Amino acid sequence: MDTDVHPTRSAGIDTDGVRRMRGIFTANAQPLYHFLLRLTRGQRELAEDLLQETMLRAWRRLEELPVDADTVRRWLFIVARHLAIDAARARAARPTEIYGVDVAWMPSPDNAFEEIVDRYALTDALSQLTAEHRAVLVELYYGGASVAEAASRIGIPEGTVRSRSFYALRAARGFLDKVDELVS
Repeated sequence: MDTDVHPTRSAGIDTDGVRRMRGIFTANAQPLYHFLLRLTRGQRELAEDLLQETMLRAWRRLEELPVDADTVRRWLFIVARHLAIDAARARAARPTEIYGVDVAWMPSPDNAFEEIVDRYALTDALSQLTAEHRAVLVELYYGGASVAEAASRIGIPEGTVRSRSFYALRAARGFLDKVDELVS
């Protein structure tokens, strides 16, 4: 009985193919890994996964690969580059996952209906203000003016701008609170 049973011989695996693949791996793994590391912007795990996938594809096409070492290396780098591009596209296609944050209560920024209702309510509140109060709020909040700039534009003292803005905001809040009561 033969006690020296080699696992590759008994399983019917091509030992020449295994030796050739080991040679390809030994000669190309390090440079290919560094290349993939640059393509993945330093993500070691991803570079290792892509290297493994590249070598797996080489193993599957081992009989089709040319004998010339330089040609095999070029083929490996092209396959690795394509795999890196595919991985980047797949990551870009998936939304970023967020854990531990409940965003269900937050309003959607794309909710056009809420934006229309808010604009309508604000327009209604502004229309109910006196012309003087409305002019001050428009200068301060829509025009982005400081108190001094608003005072010079309207032609009134700064203290009057402050006073009118205080009373205008208080009145506008009252109008908006009534709208909120109607909506609720």
